[in-house]
Amino acid sequence: MLKDITIGQYFPGDSIIHRLDPRIKLIIVFLFIGSLFFINNFIPYAFILAFILLIIKISGVPLSFIVKGLKPLVFIILITFSINIFLTAGEVILTIGPLTVTKEGLYFAFFMGIRLVFLITGTSLLTLTTSPIALTDGIEDLLKPFKKIGLPSHELAMMMTIALRFIPTLLEETDKIMKAQMARGADFESGNLLRRAKNLVPLLVPLFINAFRRAEELATAMEARCYRGGDDRTSLNELRMDRKDIVILFGSLVFFGLIISSRFVMDGI
Repeated sequence: MLKDITIGQYFPGDSIIHRLDPRIKLIIVFLFIGSLFFINNFIPYAFILAFILLIIKISGVPLSFIVKGLKPLVFIILITFSINIFLTAGEVILTIGPLTVTKEGLYFAFFMGIRLVFLITGTSLLTLTTSPIALTDGIEDLLKPFKKIGLPSHELAMMMTIALRFIPTLLEETDKIMKAQMARGADFESGNLLRRAKNLVPLLVPLFINAFRRAEELATAMEARCYRGGDDRTSLNELRMDRKDIVILFGSLVFFGLIISSRFVMDGI
C-alpha cells in the first residue's frame, strides 16, 4: 500500500499541463484549494469534478494512477466521514446504540468526504505534472516579494521541494525495512493499538537512521557543487510566461471566480 502513495512523485510527459509555467500551476492550485473551502453546496462540485477530469485527460496521467494514490488515504477519509456523520447535531434518522445518525450529519459527511478527495487529487496533480526543479523555481519566484521582510524565499522553496521529493524515497525505504523485519518474524498487524505501536519500533529506528544518512549525503553533494544558498544565484532556465500561460491563468481566474460567487447565488436562492 505504501507504493500506492503518489504525493511527491513526478509523472513525465509533454502535455500542455506539463509545459505550463510552474507559477501559473501554483496559483491555480491555491485558487482550487480556496474554492473547495468556500463552496457550501454540492452543485459547484460537479463543475470542480469536470475541471479535474479535464486536467487529467489533457495531462495524460492515467486515471488509474490517480485512483491508486487515493487508496492509502481511504482510512483517513473514513475517519473523517464517521466523525461528521455521528457527531453532527440535527434531525435524527437512525440510532445505533449510543450513536445517532442525523440528516445534517449525513449531508455534511458526504460533503467533507468529497472535499477531501478533491483536495488530495488536485494537489497530487501538481506534483505529478511538475518536475521538482520547476516546482522549486516556481515557489521561489512567487515568494520573492517577501524577501523584503526577511523571508528566505530560495531556502524555503528548496526545503519544501526536497521534502516533497523524498516522500517516495522514504516510502520505498519503509516498505523495504518492513519486509525485511517481517522476514525476521516481526508482526505489524496483530494485537491492540499499543501492541502495534511497540512493534513499529524496529521499523522506525532504521528508517530514521537512513533518513539522516540520506540528508547528510545530500548536504555533502550540495556542498561539493558549491551550493551557498540563494544569494546572487541565477537559474539555467529562467521562467517566462507566454500567451498560453496568460490565457490559462485568466480562464482559471474566471472559472474559480464563478465557482466562489456561486455560493452567494445559492445563499440568495
